[in-house]
Amino acid sequence: MTAVYKRELRSYLTSMIGYLFIFFILLLTGIYFSAYQLDAAYPRFEYTLSALTFVFLISVPILTMRTLAEERKQKTDQLLLTAPVSVGKIVMGKYLALVTIFAIPMAIICLYPLVMSKFGTVSFGTAYTGILGFFLLGCANLAIGVFISSLTESQVIAAVLTFVFLFAFFMMNGISSFFSEGALSTCITFGLLMLAASIIIYTMIKNFLISAVICLIGEAALAVVYVVNSNFFAGGIQKALQIFNISGHFDNFANGIFDVNGIVYFLSVIAVCMFLTVQSIVKRRWN
Repeated sequence: MTAVYKRELRSYLTSMIGYLFIFFILLLTGIYFSAYQLDAAYPRFEYTLSALTFVFLISVPILTMRTLAEERKQKTDQLLLTAPVSVGKIVMGKYLALVTIFAIPMAIICLYPLVMSKFGTVSFGTAYTGILGFFLLGCANLAIGVFISSLTESQVIAAVLTFVFLFAFFMMNGISSFFSEGALSTCITFGLLMLAASIIIYTMIKNFLISAVICLIGEAALAVVYVVNSNFFAGGIQKALQIFNISGHFDNFANGIFDVNGIVYFLSVIAVCMFLTVQSIVKRRWN
């Protein structure tokens, strides 16, 4: 894993991608810092970070698009798959290299509250809590980008898909508002999702009987739950979509609250994405 980590880190630091990523984050941070803290004399640095969450929509796809997609395109992934290192260690080495690149601008951002303290009173606790949340949010977005990069050999497609997914997660509150909170409409929506899941399972295993049984069991379970307790479905779509509201879990950090649930959530997103990335590579190896 160490060899993969050093190789990836060296590739980012010897090309323009890593420096562009660092420059882009520091540029926007400097602009918002100048507007909020220096010009408006606003003492809450965490609010500046809250306004900067959109930066990941652009920077993360550019940084992660080549992580695994380029390996597939150049066929160098065969060398990695035959190396005496587990797939999990390869993925973690690549991911930790990305986190290291992201940690460079974050280390510089940690100096901003110290600069603010020269001009007035600053709550270092809330400021660095916001920085911690911003760092975890970035790490979670990077993990999503790595997973999507493992699904294709085109860097452009990987970048576009990463942007689309991150934008959807960023706009999750707005998306959830389009759905009704009524129990019946929610139950019907879940039923359609169950049907779609069964179709996806069929395309993967090519077994109509198993797919049909899964669909019938799922639909029957939804019907039984609705008859027994229809209120169970009230607002269910909104609750389900909140799981994907990654930026929303940063709100407590932006308010200066050390949110343990938020930390667990971000770490869970990273773990799930790393697991799915490994499975994607392993599946391709067996194929």
